[in-house]
Amino acid sequence: MSPLPRGGRFWPLFALVVTLVVAGACFAGPGGEEDPTQPDDSGTPVATGTAQAGADGTMTVEEFEQDIQSAVRAAELYWSGEFREAGQRFQRVGRITAYERDGEIECGSQPLPRNNAVYCSEGDFIAYDINWAVAAFRQIGDAFLYYLLGHEYAHGVQIRLGIRYEFTIEQELQADCMAGAYIGDSERAQALSVQDGDLDELAAGLRAVADDPGQPWFAEGAHGTAKQRTDAFFAGYRGSIEACELG
Repeated sequence: MSPLPRGGRFWPLFALVVTLVVAGACFAGPGGEEDPTQPDDSGTPVATGTAQAGADGTMTVEEFEQDIQSAVRAAELYWSGEFREAGQRFQRVGRITAYERDGEIECGSQPLPRNNAVYCSEGDFIAYDINWAVAAFRQIGDAFLYYLLGHEYAHGVQIRLGIRYEFTIEQELQADCMAGAYIGDSERAQALSVQDGDLDELAAGLRAVADDPGQPWFAEGAHGTAKQRTDAFFAGYRGSIEACELG
């Protein structure tokens, strides 16, 4: 997956921001406590930290950084347009932050664990474990990063719109739908190019970050089963933002 060229050149990319931030009020990211570098129920590794390229050839750290930056830029352009159409002013998420160790970054007083991605509302930043994300990028493919950033960015948009639900899973599945809308609408607007295999990568990524079987839907921190997450994402991907019931 990649941004399409404009006037023969790619859109300018944002520099990857790596800082330490202390802030509060976290949303659990699509990873939750799930580690996609571990085997799934079939015993097949979902992602690895080895230097093996994924199905679409993604492998290098340089490619990873470019895709992260492109995904952030695409999300900002998409949501800026959506807010403008609604007659509202858009404020982009304050920063995108990578970390490597347990507790290296805190969201309020809560240290962020490894193998995770989080939007922290009080500090208005997205933080992700770079080793976990690179491993998923190498095994699943670059489309996973567009989903990952799209999901976390959606949490920032939920805060801006004042959307809150009683149960975590409602917030999370809506963010999956919003991530799907951002990717699908960007493709239809020819702002993103969805390449052969990208939809398979997205489906694989959604399965990798699903809750364990038997997780109660009403449990604090629940994100949804593989089917729920996949259904929510592709509802937005095919049906645009209207499918996500923001209003």
